[in-house]
Amino acid sequence: QVQVAESGGGLVQPGGSLRLSCAASTSLSSINAMGWYRQAPGKQRDLVARITNGGSTNYADSVKGRFTISRDNAKNTVYLQMSSLKPEDTAVYYCNAHIDIIRGIMTRDYWGQGTQVTVSS
Repeated sequence: QVQVAESGGGLVQPGGSLRLSCAASTSLSSINAMGWYRQAPGKQRDLVARITNGGSTNYADSVKGRFTISRDNAKNTVYLQMSSLKPEDTAVYYCNAHIDIIRGIMTRDYWGQGTQVTVSS
C-alpha cells in the first residue's frame, strides 16, 4: 500500500536542466529500492536510475554523467537531477518503489502516475 507521486516535469530546452521529485507515503527505509523509469510513446519502459535502501546507485548508460539520483530520507523523497538534457530524453518519467516481501520470491512494485518531460527547442 505504498504510494508514490512524481512532480517536477515540464518543458525544457536542449542542454537545460530539470529536477524531478518522488514523494513516498512511507519511510524509505521500508523500501528496498527506489527507481526512475521513463517511457516514450511506442517504446518500452526503461530504467533510468535506481537507488537501493543501502544507498547504492546505478544508471542507464544513456544518462550516465548527466543524471543523478538522490534521496532525502527525512522527507521520504527521491530526486532525479537531470542536466544536459537531450530531445531523446523526452518521455513520461515514472517513480517506482520496489519492495522484497520475500527476497526473490515475492515482490511488489508501486508506481506513480508519471510526469511528462519534454525536451524541445
